Amino acid sequence: MGTGWGNPGRARLALCLAGLALSLYALHVKAAPARDRDYHALCDVGSAISCSDVFSSRWGRGFGLVEQVLGQDSILNQSNSIFGCIFYTLQLALGCVRGRWASILLVLSSLVSIAGSVYLAWILFFVLYDFCIVCITTYAINVGLMLLSFREVPEPQVKAKGH
Repeated sequence: MGTGWGNPGRARLALCLAGLALSLYALHVKAAPARDRDYHALCDVGSAISCSDVFSSRWGRGFGLVEQVLGQDSILNQSNSIFGCIFYTLQLALGCVRGRWASILLVLSSLVSIAGSVYLAWILFFVLYDFCIVCITTYAINVGLMLLSFREVPEPQVKAKGH
């Protein structure tokens, strides 16, 4: 089976664009208060439902882990939203590639995103005691992309004897 380009499919396109839009919105929500003290994010519904509080927490950068391991000034200590933008762009690009290696990378990156989603959901509910609408939606998008990735893995081709 050769490698070629194709359509990522409507579901993958929709999920990746939604994930990218939410990641960009999260970047905006995190940066806006520095420009406007009166800024109020649409996703800040109340004290226990606040995406701004979540995005500005220590877990909003480098998953709360990079700073502990590599230091605050590490290039990898970026907003989780940056990693989201990279992930959704990668998922969309790999979804356009026809080949077993691309399918395997889609599955692997999806599994990493699910592990990150479970970790961040645990932090959200049991450490921050918050409910972030943007976060929960991205977790759901990640589950959708994982299901698509598993569904789209081609079966390995078995070569006939003597060929």
